[in-house]
This record gives sequence, C-alpha cells and structure tokens, in this order.
Amino acid sequence: MAPVNTTLVTGASSGLRETAVAAALAALPEGQVCAALLEGLPDGHTHLVASTTLDLHRVAPACLCCTGNLVLRVTLNRILRHRPDNLYIGVANTDHIDQLRSWLQHPPYDQLLVLTPDLHAS
Repeated sequence: MAPVNTTLVTGASSGLRETAVAAALAALPEGQVCAALLEGLPDGHTHLVASTTLDLHRVAPACLCCTGNLVLRVTLNRILRHRPDNLYIGVANTDHIDQLRSWLQHPPYDQLLVLTPDLHAS
C-alpha cells in the first residue's frame, strides 16, 4: 500500500488552520478521500465538516509529541485504518514541530506516511 500524503498545518488560530485545510481540500482532484486531525477546539466558525470524503477528528490542545502523544497515536491509528489519500494534521503550537515530524518519520509511521511540505496558515 502506498503511504498516505501527510501535511502538518500550522497557524495562529484554529480558524486559520481550518481555513487552510479547507482550501487545500478544495484544490484536490474530485473523489479523493481525506482525513484531518486537528488539535484544539474550533473558534466558533467551523470551516470543516465531516463527510464521506472527509474523516474529521479533533483532539484537545496539548503538545502532540509530549503530553498528547497517546491521544495522537490512538487517533492516528484509527484514521490510518481507513487509508485516506491525504491527511492533514493541524498543530496548535509549533514549539516541538521538529520532534513531531521526526516521530512521524519513525516506525511504524515511516512506512504508513510520507510527509509533504508544511502548510502555514496566515
């Protein structure tokens, strides 16, 4: 199986990150099945809605490579069972983004994911 294209999405607010993911999804060819794992709660203006082509998950804000590691693993494993074409991971805090990126490039995820350039929401 081909690895899932995975993009880390950064930005100052959850709304900006959601808007960036929504724009990226709109630019994809029709028929692609995608997943989004978003850290933090929506800021009142939800730009993404789960559908047959979008598997949407939200996790509480916490450093995804430190305190949120278990939640990230469990949610990521659930997402990967469905083999989306693309995965977007919205990160609320970029302090440890290099560690998160490294973690996603080690087993078992090194065989399941291919990291694409980060998407910086502004």
